Amino acid sequence: MAVSRHIDRFHDLPIHDFTPDDGTRAVPAVGSVAWRLALEYDAKHDFAQLWQNFLDTVDPAGVRALVIGPWWHDGYVSVTAAVAAITADAARLPALEAVFLGDVTYDECEISWLEMDDVTPLLTAFPGLTELAVRGGMDLHLKPVRHDRLAALRFEAGGLPASVVRAVAGSELPALERLTLWLGVDEYGGDATIDDLAPFLDGARLPRLRHLGLANSAFQDEIASAVAHAPVVARLETLDLSMGVLSDEGAAALLEGQPLTHLRALDLHHHYLSEEMQKRLTEALPGVELDLDEAEDADEDDEDRYVAVAE
Repeated sequence: MAVSRHIDRFHDLPIHDFTPDDGTRAVPAVGSVAWRLALEYDAKHDFAQLWQNFLDTVDPAGVRALVIGPWWHDGYVSVTAAVAAITADAARLPALEAVFLGDVTYDECEISWLEMDDVTPLLTAFPGLTELAVRGGMDLHLKPVRHDRLAALRFEAGGLPASVVRAVAGSELPALERLTLWLGVDEYGGDATIDDLAPFLDGARLPRLRHLGLANSAFQDEIASAVAHAPVVARLETLDLSMGVLSDEGAAALLEGQPLTHLRALDLHHHYLSEEMQKRLTEALPGVELDLDEAEDADEDDEDRYVAVAE
């Protein structure tokens, strides 16, 4: 699976693609949409110019959500300048609640080719931010931070650096309710281990966490085995262990561990479970919304199994 479509909603708002001619045509109320800024491959201007045009056209004081698509127009470049432009104007965006950095499809740039940088400034510049999503892992950096309002944090990568995982674990995020990490594979920089995930499974530093996603992993069975006895699970409403190489071994550990019947939803799509194990899960969790779509061949050799999103 590759990221083939742009998101159509973010922060419970529909997406509106900003274009330079928005100043001469009817546009939505500024706070009623998530504004998507993206450069076409043949654009005559850079992101800084697009950003300035946006600020000059739309009242930035009312902007609630930003979605950043391709930030380059002539060859891939780092996201550094785009992050710098946005954070430099933080004072003009007092209502900003949500940022999605990297709404890019595979035909624009493969997820593991996206040139990232330190995204910590998005959190430090916007203390009112409640949602941050970042797509791309190459050269991605994050420093441990304290943020009192962030409720949803999502990192999508074909390989999420362990340093980023550790920075999230080391951050103080007392309001965080939703955490999703696409861990990816070694070949694309996904070097986190099960030990790096221990702080999330303990949950002591995340008192309000209600959704946990540890997905797209080459060690999904090991994650499932740890989740089976993780203290945080008892207070989760939804759990996402999808997109990885989950096999009957990991699923059996889930069934043999603590009860999961309190969950509203358990996402296991893209897996290597036998039909018998899928049946066992369905029978054991009758009141849980269970996603077992995208079943791969359970008899596939371990070395031939793949995560849903890598390159």
